[in-house]
Amino acid sequence: QVHLVESGGGLVQTGGSLRVSCAVSGRTLSTDAMAWFRQAPGKEREFVAAIRWSTGSTNYADSVVGRFTISKDNAENTVYLQMNSLKPEDTAVYYCAADSSLPRRDRPRSGAYNYDYWGQGTQVTVSS
Repeated sequence: QVHLVESGGGLVQTGGSLRVSCAVSGRTLSTDAMAWFRQAPGKEREFVAAIRWSTGSTNYADSVVGRFTISKDNAENTVYLQMNSLKPEDTAVYYCAADSSLPRRDRPRSGAYNYDYWGQGTQVTVSS
C-alpha cells in the first residue's frame, strides 16, 4: 500500500516562494508517476504538475509554467513542488498523488482519475 504524506504548506505573501514536499512509502516499480493537484474552496480539484520516477519526465499545468517546478529525490522517496512568484489564486489545499498504471514512455498524466493514491493535503495560502 502506497502512503503519501505532504508537508511544507503555509502562509506566504504575493510574489513569495514556498516548497511543499511529499514523502512516499510503500512504492513499487509500477508506481512510476507522482503528481501535485490542488483544490481551492468551492472549486474542483485541478492538476498542477507531475513527474516520473524512472525518467524525470515532467508535465505542468499552463497556469504554473515558469513559476512552479516539480522534482524528486529517488533515494529519499520524496517529491517536491517549488512554487515561486506565488499569486493569491494559487491559494488551495495541495495534494500529492501516485499513479501506478502509467504506460511506459508516456509522459505523466494530468487526469486525477489516473491516480490511485492520495495524501491528506497541505494548505497553501497566498496573501495579497
